[in-house]
Amino acid sequence: MPNDYFVERDFVNQERLNEVIYNDLPEFCKEFFVGIQNRTTLLTRLNYAYDLRLFFEFLNERIPNFKSVPPKKFTLRNLDNVTSFDIEQFLNYIAYYVKIQDGIKTEFSNSERGKARKLSSVRALFRYFFRKEKLKSNVAANVDTPKIHDKEIIRLQNEEIPSLIDTVESGNGLTKHQAAYHAINKLRDTAIVTLLLGTGIRISECVGLNLDDIDFANKSFVVTRKGGNRVILFFSEEVADTLKAYFDSRTKDKTIPLNERALFVSKTKTRISVRSVELMVKKYSKLVAPLKNITPHKLRSTYGTELYRETGDIYIVADVLGHRDVNTTKRHYAAITENIRKNASDKVTLRHKDRTKDNEDD
Repeated sequence: MPNDYFVERDFVNQERLNEVIYNDLPEFCKEFFVGIQNRTTLLTRLNYAYDLRLFFEFLNERIPNFKSVPPKKFTLRNLDNVTSFDIEQFLNYIAYYVKIQDGIKTEFSNSERGKARKLSSVRALFRYFFRKEKLKSNVAANVDTPKIHDKEIIRLQNEEIPSLIDTVESGNGLTKHQAAYHAINKLRDTAIVTLLLGTGIRISECVGLNLDDIDFANKSFVVTRKGGNRVILFFSEEVADTLKAYFDSRTKDKTIPLNERALFVSKTKTRISVRSVELMVKKYSKLVAPLKNITPHKLRSTYGTELYRETGDIYIVADVLGHRDVNTTKRHYAAITENIRKNASDKVTLRHKDRTKDNEDD
């Protein structure tokens, strides 16, 4: 049975996608989005739409050959006249640019990773119409992908993990104003943080949980992963304790409407938002690790790190975290792989100390 949260989210995203396609993009883009829908997720298509809107706006505003061609009037013949250099200029432009709308100035920037994603969107468009033989050449294929330098993964250290959970439970260090909310939400906040740290689920998977997704008898729960797949995951006894405490309190709360099936609810008695969880994690983590920008995704990285250290199996980590490509996992945990290899070098002893000593005695 589809999860209502994800059905609603997909409906909203589909509306946003349609709005961009029909209001902002060239007419031929409709064919592109229909053509790729069976091999891409809705979120991927929405990101493509946003990226392509920016690309066509750039061409119209910055490239002399297209000054008289607004995005909606762009044709495939115009697209065939785009050069590799035009695309390279686009990547240079989005490093930092300014948009003014309704008199409000907004600054934007893109890292190498952001540039690479937008180039991927442009490439997908050119590749699609080149394969359909509607373009003479695929100039986007000639543009080099920006080199991405892997950043060090920010995660909690071993001693910071129990400290964070203790802080969420106790509320120690919170302001008087924050402490008032803590008294009300202590069980919920503890359950969320423990669940994120103890299972590595994504924040969207966490806020999307419903009451009937939890099975305490088997210490398992069902999450909806990227692409809509429903997967059964398991949790430890420690996670079960905090989750059960909140679950019992949640089901006894008569102020929550009976038709609200969300597991984690906000002060308005409706499903808690992603933003609320992000702010909650930030509030507590600043008391434990003030120099780190800890987010729910960093808690996911913390879990992945601990799981990898315990198992040494990158495939287990990839499966539990829901990475469709194990290479994604390898990139994230490359530093730990090096540590595991280093530790492994001491596991095999060629000349045991006691044996050497016996030989000396002889």
